[in-house]
Amino acid sequence: MITCTRHLAARAMTSSSRSISHVTVIGGGLMGSGITQVAAQTGHKVTLVDLDQGILEKSKSRIEASLARVAKKKFGDDAAGSETFLKNTMSAISIATDAGSVVGETDLVIEAIVENLGVKHKLFKELDSKAPENVIFTSNTSSLSITDIASVTGRKDRFGGLHFFNPVPVMKLLEVVKTNELSGETLAALKSFGQKMGKVVVECSDTPGFIVNRLLVPNLAEAIRMVERGVATPKDVDTGMKLGAGHPMGPFALADYVGLDTVLFILQGWHEKYPEVELFQIPETLKKLVDEGKLGVKSGEGFYKY
Repeated sequence: MITCTRHLAARAMTSSSRSISHVTVIGGGLMGSGITQVAAQTGHKVTLVDLDQGILEKSKSRIEASLARVAKKKFGDDAAGSETFLKNTMSAISIATDAGSVVGETDLVIEAIVENLGVKHKLFKELDSKAPENVIFTSNTSSLSITDIASVTGRKDRFGGLHFFNPVPVMKLLEVVKTNELSGETLAALKSFGQKMGKVVVECSDTPGFIVNRLLVPNLAEAIRMVERGVATPKDVDTGMKLGAGHPMGPFALADYVGLDTVLFILQGWHEKYPEVELFQIPETLKKLVDEGKLGVKSGEGFYKY
């Protein structure tokens, strides 16, 4: 009993007093590479993990190009300062194709892989068996429940959400998502980590879409339904919201920018889990455009042509 008590006390002391210095980011896409870049340039050692070595090499090249732009803005004509900044930041980044082999030396895992609950479960179940008890797990999911993702692990008190926004080096906001089981020590550590990354941190409970997407996605869906009812055209709705509400872009331009397939995917997930919520109903126009391959800016056409 005394041994067990000492073990728990030691773990509590470690969790509350240890700062996050080594981060493992899983997923070499745009979000993963953006998170890696900002963590590295704010003094953290980062391991970027992806199953595909080619993706990792592309991610490192993307990060280096982005850092060059940051250095030019930060140091101007100071070539020596720029070179030192680039060298120090890139040297803080390592890559790996096996997440299980690197989590033993990390303080924090940030998952930024495909938005599929089954895939995330498989990943975290494996990592939970290999990572030391003090390692904090997080997901960058924008639409899935953190509680659901954490359910396959034995560290629910050390499992939270870190929802960054794209592009990560530019967007200042970070949503820190807390479940009912997340410990106060872990929450404090995650908020401190976000602040050290230079982000403006907001704290929210584990609800569909957290803060931003919970308000944003239903707003986009209602704008589409408004057009379906014949109230106004997409262009007039966008103009109204820009000039009447002070929004930088209207809901249709924003939906095209985000990707209509992404908006549909989020709504489908919410609608399946909460079929009775009217705001999560899927507009027919959205489904039709996605079926036709009209996904917005990335495909050249959505509600507008590009």
